[in-house]
Amino acid sequence: MANANGSAAKNISPNDDLTQQTIGDFGDQWTRYTDNPGYYGSTELLADIIEPLLPVASIAGAQIADIGSGTGRIVNMLLDAGAAHIVAVEPSEAMRALRRNTAERAERITYVHGRGEMLPPSGDRDIVVSIGVLHHIPDPAPVVQAASAALKPGGLLFVWLYAHEGSEVYLRFARPLRALTTRLPHALLSALCHALNVALDVYIALARWLPVPLGDYARNVIGRSPRRVRYLTIYDQLNPAYAKYYTQDEAVALLADAGLLDISTYHRHGYSWSVIGRQP
Repeated sequence: MANANGSAAKNISPNDDLTQQTIGDFGDQWTRYTDNPGYYGSTELLADIIEPLLPVASIAGAQIADIGSGTGRIVNMLLDAGAAHIVAVEPSEAMRALRRNTAERAERITYVHGRGEMLPPSGDRDIVVSIGVLHHIPDPAPVVQAASAALKPGGLLFVWLYAHEGSEVYLRFARPLRALTTRLPHALLSALCHALNVALDVYIALARWLPVPLGDYARNVIGRSPRRVRYLTIYDQLNPAYAKYYTQDEAVALLADAGLLDISTYHRHGYSWSVIGRQP
């Protein structure tokens, strides 16, 4: 298996190879773009992501694990919401940015530089979250099993995933484009993302007046972010080697197959699935 630094090894399965490529893509991305300004890094956005399934108030005093911590955006959101302690798991070179961005509160964080399945099976976490991560893992089942093993009885696993439902029009454009962009060098991909950011400005303006696809997301999420974050959102869609858009049934099965109970879903802004389940 290739390691988190991207070095090669023999007998790599296609899924492992794709996983390591995606980890490398995000490592490159999050070492280039390390800041999380304004609304993009706020507890207001955290509430928009996790509620109504997981009230932000439930974070206060909780023992939490965050799978796929990137530059620390979600970790800082959770700490701002009052989390007592966080196990932050990140496999890529973004770990350097994560440590730097959370250094002032490092005493409340345990850092794990490894893949999601390396989350310690402590059985003491009140909540495990994985936001925007599992849809980039070709075989997420071991990660969900690890999350389950980290939870205490009655603990909650919350995941946020790209949704197939509501994204059909977008995917007709994005999938052919990704066939090209996942192979582009950074300079060309960056230039394309800047051009698409101009088009996104126009789309956001139209969404304020017309019932366009993903209009709620354009108005109330990406439209509230500065242009630098909009650019990064486009880059994030076009850069990673692997991305899956989950149906509701697939999203539920992801947690059910790990033995979690009382699974609920929420179709956030009509383009993504928030999913929560309880450890028996």
